[in-house]
Amino acid sequence: LQETLMTIVTLDIHKFPCLNDNYGYLVHEAWSGQTAAIDTPDAEKYLAEADRMGWTISHILNTHWHPDHAGGNLRIKEHTGCTIYGPAGEAGKIPGIDVALSEGDTVELGRATAQILDVPGHTIGHIAYHFPEQATAFVGDAVFALGCGRVFEGTMDMMWNSLSKLKSLPPETLLYCAHEYTQANARFAVTVDPDNAALTDYARWIDERRAEGLPTVPTRLDKELATNPFLRADDPALQAAMGHAGDAVATFAEIRTRKDRF
Repeated sequence: LQETLMTIVTLDIHKFPCLNDNYGYLVHEAWSGQTAAIDTPDAEKYLAEADRMGWTISHILNTHWHPDHAGGNLRIKEHTGCTIYGPAGEAGKIPGIDVALSEGDTVELGRATAQILDVPGHTIGHIAYHFPEQATAFVGDAVFALGCGRVFEGTMDMMWNSLSKLKSLPPETLLYCAHEYTQANARFAVTVDPDNAALTDYARWIDERRAEGLPTVPTRLDKELATNPFLRADDPALQAAMGHAGDAVATFAEIRTRKDRF
């Protein structure tokens, strides 16, 4: 019998802090040697980190148009000749975009494939990049550890639908969000969900990590489903506590409005 060799495609993900509280991500697929920059908050830092790793940036994968996500596009493209991918709904705002993406599209990074999810709300065209075989998703500012992005351009209903889409990913999925907001998010989360023992334990772990200067992301989806109040707006107990029994959108809107004022 002829043996079939199954190739397991892995991604090397290099995370580094940049700007005030952003994370930069370089994603390397070793078989092809291709490397994707996930957003570009700081071009010089990305180029320096790629050089330090011995990688050359071949792709930029933008999640949305905000300057701390797409501001380094042109400098990196000028230096590397990379291809810039970004949301079709914001193509006019993405510097240097080559390929406009919408839900159902895919991006090949060597042997790895990212599936595109439309997750509008924070911005109208926000997208996420889900690598299902690697149980990894780059979610920009759509969702954070214990939080979610402010609803700047979309509606509360739109944002809840986007979070519901992310909630439906496999629970072991690692969520790579764009900011180290977790400690502040935890301080708020316990005010709306004080009896959640998993949240209390998580908040304690976060404080310990941050006291040592360690990152709290990526986070696993199953942990967020148990503790992140923005993802739990469909939980009857939380709905009752927020005064909107049976209404996930109104509960989400209440939590988001409270966080905006926190």
